[in-house]
Amino acid sequence: MEKIISIENLKKTFKDINAVDDISFYVEKGKLFSFLGTNGAGKSTTINMLCTLLQKNSGNVIIDNCVLGIDDEKIRSKIGVVFQESILDPLLTVKENILTRGKLYNLSNEELKTSLQFVIQATDIQDFINRPYGKLSGGQRRRADIARALIHKPTILFLDEPTTGLDPKTRELVWSTISKLQKEYQMTIFLTTHYMEEAATSDYIVIINHGKIIAQGTPYDLKEKFSQDTLRIKPLDSMSVQSLLEHYNYSFLVKNNLIIANIQDTKKIIPLLQKVEPFIESFEVIHGSMNDAFIEITKGDENYD
Repeated sequence: MEKIISIENLKKTFKDINAVDDISFYVEKGKLFSFLGTNGAGKSTTINMLCTLLQKNSGNVIIDNCVLGIDDEKIRSKIGVVFQESILDPLLTVKENILTRGKLYNLSNEELKTSLQFVIQATDIQDFINRPYGKLSGGQRRRADIARALIHKPTILFLDEPTTGLDPKTRELVWSTISKLQKEYQMTIFLTTHYMEEAATSDYIVIINHGKIIAQGTPYDLKEKFSQDTLRIKPLDSMSVQSLLEHYNYSFLVKNNLIIANIQDTKKIIPLLQKVEPFIESFEVIHGSMNDAFIEITKGDENYD
């Protein structure tokens, strides 16, 4: 395991508000890492510090062997950032926007040419590379935004809610680009999202609330700990099924002619299913989701950004 971002006791205050309150975590090289939180949790403040846009009050942060607060210029050369709001010029073509960005990194003409081919291949923007950015669809804009962030070939890509406002099909296309960067180019992806199904594909998740880390782990670990599976039964004989559920100490509710019970351990319901089989038409087990886990962890506050 190689840590590419290491954070120890990071703090940031605004007057008497502890926006980021003594948090510590790390990100492994080449992994897809999700950083989640409700509105005002401290997520954006943390990201702004890591991207050298905001000074920390205290704590130690190492980003790809560079010390935050000392080697900030080097850190900026190692990271790419895709913000929620685009910063590209709508009148320039995608190619012009990307090349203009590359000039800010003092890339030579030959380096720019090589990097341009890299980002075109990595983000699959060839079909609209010469179109004005302002004429692109939402998904095309997002891929162009990602391409701009890659022009200097960073080792870490920060994505701040890259698919917000996109329709499901377009989100899938953008997400395909993100997955390609991580898997084919071994790029470290630092993601924030309010789509929990996207977070569920991460290698590791950290959840922050009121400036503190309140949960962390793999998606599987978090779902196992903070969500429940659900058994849904369509009965032939509802009273017999309810009687058996009570006998096995399962709490349940009856809704729309279905009997719905929460289950802690899916394997342990096998004896119950054998008993109820003569009295049911069908059943299904619905596994707990990342959305269920997130709501439980944040105590039902769904105002995540």
